[in-house]
Amino acid sequence: MEQRLATIIGTAVRTARQRLDLTQADVAERVGIATEVYGRLERGHMLPSEKTLRRLCLVLSCSSDVLLGVTSPEKPVEVAEDPHEYGERPEVRRVLRTLRRLEPAQLKLISQVAGAIHR
Repeated sequence: MEQRLATIIGTAVRTARQRLDLTQADVAERVGIATEVYGRLERGHMLPSEKTLRRLCLVLSCSSDVLLGVTSPEKPVEVAEDPHEYGERPEVRRVLRTLRRLEPAQLKLISQVAGAIHR
């Protein structure tokens, strides 16, 4: 039973993620879990915690009933205040994730390089 539920949830989150044109890394970052963990969840190899399931519903604009396989997908659920960057292309989101991990001095250097390229 548990494996079947994990497969149902995995399929549902993959479908919802693809509908939103997000990468696994995008969803994992927004939910607050490691990309590898999200990948296992999407493949049906694990069940999310209640906290993670709730965050998945919010990030993927999907009801828990849909993710649990109780009902079929309908219109997307409205999520309060999506950060502006959610609408960015996957390449831009990837760069933003990398920039957030840099030290201030590294970030300053990248800013100078980007400024020189942009001129």
